[in-house]
Amino acid sequence: MSRLTLVSHHLCPYVQRAAIALAEKQVPFERRYVDLSEKPDWFLELSPLGKVPLLQVTPSGDAGTPLPGTSAIIFESAVILEYLEETQPHPLHPAEPLERARHRSWIEFGSAVLNAIARFYNARTHDALQAEARGLSALFGRIEAELADGPWFAGDSFSLVDAVYGPVFRYFDVFDSLEDYEILTDKPKLAQWRKALASRPSIQNAVASDYLERLLRFLANRSSALSPRAAALL
Repeated sequence: MSRLTLVSHHLCPYVQRAAIALAEKQVPFERRYVDLSEKPDWFLELSPLGKVPLLQVTPSGDAGTPLPGTSAIIFESAVILEYLEETQPHPLHPAEPLERARHRSWIEFGSAVLNAIARFYNARTHDALQAEARGLSALFGRIEAELADGPWFAGDSFSLVDAVYGPVFRYFDVFDSLEDYEILTDKPKLAQWRKALASRPSIQNAVASDYLERLLRFLANRSSALSPRAAALL
């Protein structure tokens, strides 16, 4: 038995991936939050890259108490997810190697979508914002073509791909309240998938209750084309 601590930031979608996987696997864990704008010394000592998530794995003795000096730190969300697959129950990857590789590919695509979302909310001008919206729409179009009939990415079984895209769609709960950028328009399978993900308890509980307010404040402080709209909702 090991005690797991997920070092987190309130808004990080990569942290959410790990929290969702842990919840789906029914593995108890603790969360320790860090302010990435003022990284404390303890965090910099633990994180080689200065990023979250980190998974701190502390082996326990027979009585369940932590064994001192034996913690291991795992960093990078993809590595954390694979570690959990290898060590914890309730697999979230397909058993067949080719299908498992396909899922890993679309997990990587999910990271590219997150990078595009960051470019979108950081766009300085209206024209740049619209250009990034078109680019995002094209990326989601590729996903629309890949989706099974639902409710999940590959059909009836919830997988790590679903854990990755739950945090992606969470951004649009705020974006949709600012303006209709038509990023997800005319994508019926995507709409069905988004709805199913939003109702999943592991995805709902991967963030704190004040997540939407925190995201609005984050967007309002970006000095971007979205910032005035976000500030108006606070």
